[in-house]
Amino acid sequence: MAEAEAVEAVEAVGAAHPSAWSGGPVEVPVRNRAAEGLRGYGLIVAMWVRSTMTYRTSFLLSTVGNAAITLLDFVAIWIMFSHVEALGGFTLPEIALLYGSSSASLGLADLLLGNTDRIGVRIRDGSLDTMLVRPVPVLAQVAADRFALRRVGRIGQGLAVLGWAVSELDVGWTAGKVLLLPVMVVAGAAVFGAVMVAGAAFQFVAGDAAEVQNSFTYGGNTMLQYPPTVFAKDLLRGVTFIVPLAFVNWLPALYVLGRPYPLELPGWVAFLSPLVAVLVFVPASLAWRAGLRSYRSTGS
Repeated sequence: MAEAEAVEAVEAVGAAHPSAWSGGPVEVPVRNRAAEGLRGYGLIVAMWVRSTMTYRTSFLLSTVGNAAITLLDFVAIWIMFSHVEALGGFTLPEIALLYGSSSASLGLADLLLGNTDRIGVRIRDGSLDTMLVRPVPVLAQVAADRFALRRVGRIGQGLAVLGWAVSELDVGWTAGKVLLLPVMVVAGAAVFGAVMVAGAAFQFVAGDAAEVQNSFTYGGNTMLQYPPTVFAKDLLRGVTFIVPLAFVNWLPALYVLGRPYPLELPGWVAFLSPLVAVLVFVPASLAWRAGLRSYRSTGS
């Protein structure tokens, strides 16, 4: 029933474009591509949200369960600090700042773009073909497909830990540091989102490579929950200059905490997260377009 509603939602987007159902890929004018993508994404998301809220108790339980499961990571850190006073020179509230910001960023990216890791399945079973003939950008359809509102649980628990960390930290708060916190979370989500899009593009070449994508997103999130002082410099260089996950929370958080940056980076790099997110999205989007153009139907 939900899938039938999904089809109806996509058809609503294409009601003004009847010629789009002729059987070939639809070329959307560049000036309209973003607007059509957002509109189509919104319609599909709204359909899945309506479907989810039909069973409100189930939604509530799954959301709370999702938050509780992800919170266990921080519980493990909390237990660790019952035996040590610091980890890599960082106290529990300082690590809570890293954990909360990273978890909230990944949760936001996962909510909006998390389903892109299923593109490999669609390539194998040929269901991607149906998306190519709809007058909605394929990326919008893939990202909104089976939109899971329960993932707000991860965002909520991440923000809760972040709020606790802020209340416990003994730092000299300034307007710049306060403003940097929401910017860090949103820009970090954009960086994770770009990695998700790049990983989805890679699946056009490698087939089912969802775990490779997840190693950079979920694996990167786990790494960012701990201070950079516990990692080797080669790894720090990789997550700073190659896959810039350090801009998700490490560099902005180190500015907030007044701690030195790894690799002797200048102080202003803490404010580059939004720019880095844009710069990462450019090659990711180009890789996605190249992968989509190289796609060959299964013929089934």
